[in-house]
Amino acid sequence: MTERLVIATRGSALALWQAEHVKARIAAIAPDVRVEFNVIKTSGDQILDIPLAKVGGKGLFVKEIEQALLDRTADLAVHSMKDVPPELAPGLVLAAVSAREVPWDALCARTPTTVDTLPRGARVGTSSMRRQCQLLARRPDLEIAMLRGNVPTRIRKLDDGAFDAIVLAAAGLTRLGLAGRITQQLPLEISVPAVAQGVLGLETRSGDGRVGELIRRAIHDAAEERRVAAERAFLARMGGSCQTPLAAHALAMPGGELRLIGLCGLPDGSKILRAEQTGPATQAEQLGHALADELLARGADQILAATR
Repeated sequence: MTERLVIATRGSALALWQAEHVKARIAAIAPDVRVEFNVIKTSGDQILDIPLAKVGGKGLFVKEIEQALLDRTADLAVHSMKDVPPELAPGLVLAAVSAREVPWDALCARTPTTVDTLPRGARVGTSSMRRQCQLLARRPDLEIAMLRGNVPTRIRKLDDGAFDAIVLAAAGLTRLGLAGRITQQLPLEISVPAVAQGVLGLETRSGDGRVGELIRRAIHDAAEERRVAAERAFLARMGGSCQTPLAAHALAMPGGELRLIGLCGLPDGSKILRAEQTGPATQAEQLGHALADELLARGADQILAATR
């Protein structure tokens, strides 16, 4: 193994926490490896005044980082797995996935409240079509407003009074020591999480087996890999654009099975299709495809067409 390994990462507080976490895991098994960071400002970090759905969606947070791998200015990329599109750039592979931090969405407000007890017409900030769809389906009276920026910036906007509440991933808040700001973790019946929410994805060049082997030993979680595979197979089969609210979450069940819950809806929450299937974890991708096929047969194809 090379004595020097360069990690490509975004520069937000959360991204740097994630890169430092991976660095520590590598140091625990290979203390002779010198880990350095290549901090990259992605398109998603630079375009902050336009909803993600209108400027390219999740890929905006990974394409420049992937290019660093292809240009060999980095050996390993650390991503929030929920930001990684179903298809990686040619020549790159997903070498490992971490165990999942708490996967749920989180409501943050200045005073104790829940989604159901927010005042009528409350202004709620989010940048996610998926969250908007599910919030409006439950509370059509809410005013959903665009919220962009890193986690501390979003919290500051809440504290400054721009919003009555905001919705973020509980995983990011927990990793940054901000779990105390959560006023409600949103259960599945209110908000199905994004695909692979709470998981770190470690990406390498396809021919760099030494780095891949090291990172798998350092951080890879085989059980989580199967859950992520089911969720990402669902997303790939649905083929939705970033304008389509899509969600999927896999739960480990007794007997080596997975329970996969999936959702597709209109951004205004006026129509949501939800389904679930259970099957062997060893057939994770087939389970994801089967769930997508069920929703498509029930009319998700029409939702996808309407939101393209």
